[in-house]
Amino acid sequence: MNQNDHAQAYCLSCKSPVKTCSAPLFDTRFGIAMPYTIVCCEKCGLEQTSPLPSNDELKVLYETYYNYGGEEGEKESRYVKLRALFQNSWMWDFWLKIDGDISFHAVRGTGRLLDVGCNEGRGLIRYQSSGYSVEGLELNSKAADVARMKGFVVHSDLIEQFEPSQKYDVVVLSNVLEHSLNPAEMLTHVARILNPGGQVWISCPNSQSWLRTMFGEYWINWHVPFHISHFSPDTLSQVLQTSSFNTVKLRQETPALWVAHSVLASLFSKPGVATRQLRSTMLVAGLMLLIRGLMFTPLWLGNRLGRGDCLLCVATKL
Repeated sequence: MNQNDHAQAYCLSCKSPVKTCSAPLFDTRFGIAMPYTIVCCEKCGLEQTSPLPSNDELKVLYETYYNYGGEEGEKESRYVKLRALFQNSWMWDFWLKIDGDISFHAVRGTGRLLDVGCNEGRGLIRYQSSGYSVEGLELNSKAADVARMKGFVVHSDLIEQFEPSQKYDVVVLSNVLEHSLNPAEMLTHVARILNPGGQVWISCPNSQSWLRTMFGEYWINWHVPFHISHFSPDTLSQVLQTSSFNTVKLRQETPALWVAHSVLASLFSKPGVATRQLRSTMLVAGLMLLIRGLMFTPLWLGNRLGRGDCLLCVATKL
């Protein structure tokens, strides 16, 4: 792909012209060598990664770097068991209260819930324990099989081709919408599979985060090329409105994990090299605790001023 392809790019939301609005960026996680920039729509303000990867290119990237591939080995199995023990205990509930619930794990209710991009089913366990009748949608066959072995119904269709036997009361897009090459189309299909008055729960990075300003090119939530759209509160509300949704509630959180990853990226990331420190459980966990303890006030203040790192939105189908 030619780096100058963004000159012919258009806004994914309103199809208007775009202009470059960032310095060159690189993949701070997996070491993908290609440089990227962020372009901004001249009409609606939506920011997006440039050049845009094609669907075929994204498929290769996800299969090479991103997708769940199963847990192997004694060390990995021990980590998975400890993670499951933590996330299904009172300690996880306590952590969500002090650090922020960016995946809606603490929301209690009833009705049919679909978790889009459910991976191996960790979220499904939480939503089910909160009272919902749950199903998942997951394209990664290995991850979907693991979730099915846990007893969950998991579909493997593209959302635009998905035809459920019954519609849902809630669809969860937890850190999913920003990965879409056509977020408005994705939301239109979410509306199609929701009951009247049904809700979509969305979490995604906030392009107006103060941490973006602080860390610059090392802000972990650039996550190029996997994060396609970079939403602000206004642009997220706009794309929801064009897709037959009414924003009911929009708030912000800044999880310590995201801050820790930005810190580690700024210290260790180099173009074309995978940042192995991001995968160090002890290093990341220790840094998370330090950040949550020392930065509680500035993180809380940033959320209240509309500059938090994560947008959390509940929207209702019109």
